[in-house]
Amino acid sequence: MAGVVTLGFLIALEIAARRYGLPGPITSQAREVIFAPKSGFLLYASMALMMVVLTRRQRLIAIGAAIGIDVVLVLVRWVFDVKTTDGHPFGNGALWVMLGCAVIAFTRRTGRERALLLKGVGLGLLLVAGRKTGDTWLLITAKTRPAVLDPYVATADHALGNPSWLVGRMVRATGPVGAHVLDFVYVQLAVAAVVIALYQLRNVAVERRFPSHHLVRTFLVIGLLGPGIYMIFPVVGPIFAYGTGAFGTGGGHWALANLWPDVPPPLDTPHAMPYDRLTPRNCMPSLHTAWATTIFIHSRKGPRILRFAGVFWLIATLGATLGFGYHYGVDLIAGVVFVLTVEAALRSQARGWDRPGIRLVAYSATVFAALLLSYRYLPVEMAAHPWVFGPLLILAMISVIYGYVRTTTTWEPKTAPAPRPEPQPELV
Repeated sequence: MAGVVTLGFLIALEIAARRYGLPGPITSQAREVIFAPKSGFLLYASMALMMVVLTRRQRLIAIGAAIGIDVVLVLVRWVFDVKTTDGHPFGNGALWVMLGCAVIAFTRRTGRERALLLKGVGLGLLLVAGRKTGDTWLLITAKTRPAVLDPYVATADHALGNPSWLVGRMVRATGPVGAHVLDFVYVQLAVAAVVIALYQLRNVAVERRFPSHHLVRTFLVIGLLGPGIYMIFPVVGPIFAYGTGAFGTGGGHWALANLWPDVPPPLDTPHAMPYDRLTPRNCMPSLHTAWATTIFIHSRKGPRILRFAGVFWLIATLGATLGFGYHYGVDLIAGVVFVLTVEAALRSQARGWDRPGIRLVAYSATVFAALLLSYRYLPVEMAAHPWVFGPLLILAMISVIYGYVRTTTTWEPKTAPAPRPEPQPELV
């Protein structure tokens, strides 16, 4: 049923993209079977997820086959002088191996073994499909939302002291080294998620079943629901709405003024502003913050190096989203509340809904809706009273974090203390 629903959603999104003259997620993925893929690293990361259901020998065969196929395709492109400037020279092999495993599952496996292999293939392909779906969603937001609400969000951001402007100057002061590190973290977020997911799914091949809840489920749901909110609250980000900034070309003549990151935006009456039909409206909420928070949450039960990696990826992602001018501070708060709502709902669904789970999801969703409404209808009041609304925004986020931690802690299995040995009578 999950496969049917996912396929139906992809077909609907493909049809919607075609109406605007855009390639849909199915077309984009089908091209990568032959042509240079745009997501080579992600394809190999997806294959690594699929391989959690394979034995060690089967994994070696799969890796060797993927590399061999890529080498052959690279040689063919070189012989026929096929350009790969718009994609990676590798990655097709990983996709071929995943599709081949799907064929093997239908033709050479039966019963539980077939179901397990298909789940592994589906997990890997869903990660790639989620990326393609997100790219299509972003293009649709640009085509269907000609006006953006950046002035509202920028005004509300005064309650937090315009953190994007502050962090943008800090990143610029670090020079190219700091910018390159943050850019790598920002771009390779999905690969970091796969590392955590591989640790969570390390025992699947032995236990012959998947855990009831893992990181990939949350990642996919975030990518499915988040772009829908972009359609409701279209925002392009400070570097595009307020000038060229320190990194990139910015908004050009579409920007209100060349202010970021040196001069905070003025406190005027906000209004919707027209923008181009190319820039994605992908700011509210910050899904990069949501994904990085997911990595942090799921790394808490790993070894020390994964816990450190989760903390680093979260801090670096927050720094990149603000420091590159991709998001406002209020976007990040909305992103944290959004992901905790999704994570709480998925965990409740996996363990069985109960009153604490329902209460947590309802409260988190209410806070998230209240944040969006306040950004849209109370930005002037928020900017006029920053010492009131700034702490209120932070407290609202902290209350959701506290509720999540308190509720999920009670869901953890309790370990009973070891019984004390009874004293033995002394032998006379």
